[in-house]
Amino acid sequence: MLGLFKTARRLREIGLMGLGQRNADFVLRYNQRRFYPRVDDKLITKTLAQNLGLPVPDLYAVVREEHEIAELHKKLEPYDQFVVKPAHGSGGDGILVITGRRGDKYRRANGHLMSRDEFEHHLSNGLSGLFSLGGQSDHLLVEYCVQFDPVFDQVSYKGVPDVRIIVFLGYPVMAMIRLPTRLSDGKANLHQGAIGVGIDIPSGKTCRGVWGKEPIKEHPDTEHSIVGLDIPRWDELLHMASQCYELSELGYVGVDFVLDKNKGPLILELNARPGLAIQIANGNGLLHRLRKVEGLAAAGTLSPDPAERVAFSKASFPTI
Repeated sequence: MLGLFKTARRLREIGLMGLGQRNADFVLRYNQRRFYPRVDDKLITKTLAQNLGLPVPDLYAVVREEHEIAELHKKLEPYDQFVVKPAHGSGGDGILVITGRRGDKYRRANGHLMSRDEFEHHLSNGLSGLFSLGGQSDHLLVEYCVQFDPVFDQVSYKGVPDVRIIVFLGYPVMAMIRLPTRLSDGKANLHQGAIGVGIDIPSGKTCRGVWGKEPIKEHPDTEHSIVGLDIPRWDELLHMASQCYELSELGYVGVDFVLDKNKGPLILELNARPGLAIQIANGNGLLHRLRKVEGLAAAGTLSPDPAERVAFSKASFPTI
């Protein structure tokens, strides 16, 4: 029993936040529902980002109707690689990554070949809402296939790593990089077996990792260290994340990026209900950081300038 009290006290000391508190104190309080479509629909997110001059993957096509699926093969002839995403998808469900062709078949990221009929069936399922939030009918985006930065060659299994930054009232408060593994089938999804690695806000350097519930320092597939990596163009990522406050008009939001070796940082998507595993990856809680930003709000000193907000976060939220 004494051990339980000590654990509870330790969790309070580091400011670990649970789902109930996240929802009641931050999501419901700071995220007005009328702005949810800005992040729940990836096409709207992409358009808003482009309007602000923020970089996103190139859009090749949008599929809204069944008859457009058969027409898509012709539109995609110029592209050997591309990604299909449900606009309202969640947790990576329904994302189809095509990395090449063999005759009239498409080669998936896992190396398997997909016939045209299988391709069309997957897209038809997407339109019907099989992969979308709430199971409602959906539309599909076909986008540029990211070529990830070679800095991650030794710490990723097949798929593309992504960086998540939690932004509160425009201030980046916590960050991690998600590294695909064999278990996650090359997807950067923690629930499917990817690794979460905390990032120190001031330096952009990785500090510790977690795989499921297990703290780790090396990638389980490559056996290379995941600690001490410098995230390229870190200041740019922080600045872009801060700007997503104006983009979304949501107070509490997760911003997901990829780092393309040719195009640099690209915004993948935003999330109005970002998960809390980022705390475990950082070995630190969100609550103290969120309360510190709330203190600025209470004092009327929130900055309208993303650069000032980033400077405050770098000075206030070290992880290492």
